[in-house]
Amino acid sequence: MDYTAKLDEAIGRLHEEGRYRTFIDIERQNGQFPHAVWTTPEGDKKDITVWCGNDYLGMGQHPVVLDAMHEAIEATGAGSGGTRNISGTTVYHKRLEAELADLHGKEAALLFTSAYIANDATLSTLPKLFPGLIIYSDALNHASMIEGVRRNGGAKRIFRHNDVEHLRELLAADDPAAPKIIAFESIYSMDGDFGPIEAICDLADEFGALTYIDEVHAVGMYGPRGAGVAERDRLMHRLDIINGTLAKAYGVMGGYIAASEKMCDAIRSYAPGFIFTTSLPPAVAAGAAASVAFLKTAPELREQQQTQAKILKLRLKGLGLPIIDHGSHIVPVMVGNPVHTQLLSDMLLQDHGIYVQPINFPTVPRGTERLRFTPSPVHGASEMDALVTAMDGLWSHCALNRAELTA
Repeated sequence: MDYTAKLDEAIGRLHEEGRYRTFIDIERQNGQFPHAVWTTPEGDKKDITVWCGNDYLGMGQHPVVLDAMHEAIEATGAGSGGTRNISGTTVYHKRLEAELADLHGKEAALLFTSAYIANDATLSTLPKLFPGLIIYSDALNHASMIEGVRRNGGAKRIFRHNDVEHLRELLAADDPAAPKIIAFESIYSMDGDFGPIEAICDLADEFGALTYIDEVHAVGMYGPRGAGVAERDRLMHRLDIINGTLAKAYGVMGGYIAASEKMCDAIRSYAPGFIFTTSLPPAVAAGAAASVAFLKTAPELREQQQTQAKILKLRLKGLGLPIIDHGSHIVPVMVGNPVHTQLLSDMLLQDHGIYVQPINFPTVPRGTERLRFTPSPVHGASEMDALVTAMDGLWSHCALNRAELTA
């Protein structure tokens, strides 16, 4: 076997399909977000504006977060020293879990190193706790949820995206006595559409199922205190397990679940993805706790971000560009071709100093390639003008159709 040749073939296929991914060398500058410095392939430095980050509210540079992290690192040093079971539990971890439990109105929360790991570890562990468990999973669930469901070794049912009637059919076809859980998201990050939370909770009640919701793109962003769409819709009490991240709106790193004390204790005790993973550094936990606490009392940041998203959507629609608008903070512009999407991304960066990464398969289905913009409260009028002007010119330059895919 010529292993090198096989690697060349695998990478070559990505190049042929126009979806080979490259890393852009970007240096974020404290206090300057959304501005950053791009090091070009030639080694030159160029000022750019970041339009595709998930630090939705700019909390990654907020003084409240940075002060908490500095204080913790001065007090404890860099790393946690091990897994939570060995030496990696500190007052900072406990404080953060208490903040998260309070945020979601749950008895407890459990920290993981990322929301991906939280989803994977929890969903793959549940069948150990509930033998014979059937997991009903939305067809467009995040890869971390899909992986957790795949690895658990139990029964699974995939229902069509946001199709409550299809979910009902699947639930009705199974043994009424079998343990069940419905796994879905509050906001699906590529289209920006919302999951039918209340309708799914109604079905869960009817068929005796647990509910598992991924609020990764909603925590910090929706609800009076930023607990997510379920808080906004006053439905948190109907959800058994809530998954969230600390790496997007909260601007730091890490993931978690919030649930009953017994559920968190069982996952803590049985999930290999928790047991055998070094815990978050204390400084990261401290920064995340400060961010969660701050955003509980900062609805104005959420309002500003929503306003910026609405303005950008309105202006892009005015140009006739094919955007998807489900009323969330995510702004996808549909291109439908991986080569064209990469070309637009390259030209925006090189010619206009605007950074937005192409979204290609397998993140989205083939033929739905797109640019995904994430405006924040710190994207000002001048940055917005520059983006809209550049998109208008490049869309015409690339001879792309306008408004054909607008939702």
